Amino acid sequence: MKIKEIVTYIVIILIGIIVAQHMNVVVSGSMEPALHRGDIVIVDNNPGPVQVGDIIVYKADGFPHPVIHRVIYTGKTPGGDTFFVTKGDNNPSPDPVAVDPDQIISRAVSINDAPLVIPKIGHMTLWIRGL
Repeated sequence: MKIKEIVTYIVIILIGIIVAQHMNVVVSGSMEPALHRGDIVIVDNNPGPVQVGDIIVYKADGFPHPVIHRVIYTGKTPGGDTFFVTKGDNNPSPDPVAVDPDQIISRAVSINDAPLVIPKIGHMTLWIRGL
C-alpha cells in the first residue's frame, strides 16, 4: 500500500511540474481587461510564428520578470532582422523597446481569440514571490 501511495505522489508532482511549465502568472494590470493581476495564463513554450494580436511572454532588458504584452506591430530592420512592437492593452502607449524574437519565451494559448486563463489563482504565487 505504501509503494502505491508513493508512486501516486510522484506522478502528481511530475504532472504538476509539467503543467506549471505551460503557465504564467500575470504580475500587473497592464493587460486588463484581457488579463488581470493574479490570473494564470496558459502558454505555449514553442510559440512558432508570432503575429500581430498574439499575446507573448518575453524577457525585457532591465526588467526582472517576464513581460506579458500583445504584439501590435511586426517589422524588419534595414538588415532584415524581425522585430515586434508590444503594448499592454491597458497601457496608453507601446513598450519603449522593440522585442527581438530571441527574447520571446512563450505565447498565450487562445481560443476564439481569447487567451486561456485561470482567473485569480496566481495570487498565492505573487504573495510568495513578494510581488
